[in-house]
Amino acid sequence: MQTTPLLTGQRPGDIRRLVRPVNLVAAASVVVSLVVGLRVEPSTLWGFLPIALYGILAALGMRILVATSVSVLSAALLLLPGPQTVIEMARESAVDQVTIIGVVILLGGGLAEILRASGAATRIVSAAIRVVGTSNTTSVAAGIMLTCLLLVAALGTLAGALAVAVPVLLPVAARAGLTRSATASAIFIGGCAGFAIAPFAGGNIATMQAADTGYLGYLLHGGGPLAVLSIVVGMLVVPWMQRRTAGGDDHYSPDELGAIETDSPAVDDRRAGRAAVAFTVTLLAVLVVATITTAGIALPLIALPLLAIVTAAGAGMSPKAFAVSAYRGVAKLAWLFVLFYLLALLFNAIARLNPFTVVLGSYGTEIKGLTPFLFAMTVALIGWVGVPGASAAQVVLLDKIFGELASIAGIGAGVWVVVLLFASKADTYGPLPNVNMLGVMGLCRSANVRNILITGWCVLLPAVAMYTLFIYLGTR
Repeated sequence: MQTTPLLTGQRPGDIRRLVRPVNLVAAASVVVSLVVGLRVEPSTLWGFLPIALYGILAALGMRILVATSVSVLSAALLLLPGPQTVIEMARESAVDQVTIIGVVILLGGGLAEILRASGAATRIVSAAIRVVGTSNTTSVAAGIMLTCLLLVAALGTLAGALAVAVPVLLPVAARAGLTRSATASAIFIGGCAGFAIAPFAGGNIATMQAADTGYLGYLLHGGGPLAVLSIVVGMLVVPWMQRRTAGGDDHYSPDELGAIETDSPAVDDRRAGRAAVAFTVTLLAVLVVATITTAGIALPLIALPLLAIVTAAGAGMSPKAFAVSAYRGVAKLAWLFVLFYLLALLFNAIARLNPFTVVLGSYGTEIKGLTPFLFAMTVALIGWVGVPGASAAQVVLLDKIFGELASIAGIGAGVWVVVLLFASKADTYGPLPNVNMLGVMGLCRSANVRNILITGWCVLLPAVAMYTLFIYLGTR
């Protein structure tokens, strides 16, 4: 017999789902945000609440889009902006780098569908399979990590490089039997390792300038050890993640990704071969351009549509077929664009709440009196947990505030590289979800935030220990 709905129009099971702890935490935080917003003026330490709430809700299993929306609401209630401020925030967030990453992911989705529809994905995957094989998921995962490392290091942009690489790598992972979570772990670790050593990445350039050192010094003291550690940890974590998720519903559909041959009459071998060659040659040209320029995030905004057009032309696709395929690929990832725009709004609101200034104003004197080791560790931790934003901006801000004090304290270039690198990149690995994690998840069609968080923590913990040791030895 059908259960009679309650006065609320919901069944008892629905009510039980509504009173889950994660929903109670979200509701309580929204109420607290409103009360604080009515009583406290920015700048305030309460500005850390939305980002902490974001991490807690995601870790408790709330859907990431919902968790982000609740965190944005919390920040808005703390800030209580007027209509003019709301318009300004909406406009600023629309052109924010975080939102641009969302656009890059959309373009990557369009390229992925063009590769699939043209048959280029199947041809490229077949060639890759002959090189790495599929009998051993560990070797395939290692190949994926190293591919992402090299491509990100060459392009100097994490989201842009992965948007180019992932459409080709996913079918390889699908054919090898890697799960979504294991694939996301491999791509995240490999991409972040490449980002740590990328000579043209904005954050790395800013670090070299702030520490007054060259690329070799940066690589030796900071980026190189992190990249090596990441790959070593990845060789342990990715196989473990594969075993952890292999028994569940976390597998790709190889047919959907173009990982297996299809009987579609729309694509013949010659056209697929031409499309694959056109894509590969154009990609190599993009890599050359990226190596000799510093286009940064702007490069994939041009390169991804160009790769899609060239690939479609190589396959002889009609304009209508191209538009339909591109739209289909973009539509699948449209929710990610919404997510990244909400994240841009969240970070914008936190910047206006400005909790970092309160920390510096309250404890600035004590920071100046610390020993060199404790001073360096304090700056690294402040950058890790207290300065949201792009890594280059974080480095510039921290060096502007603490650079002169570091010189007075006798902290050398090598240690300052470590401090700035840790401060600007540690939050990529945790402890909270971030745009890099979510971007990789979106590209990999993975929805398990916990698994990508576990992956980040597995790199973060030994990295913290390693850099703490480096700082200690460098300040003795």
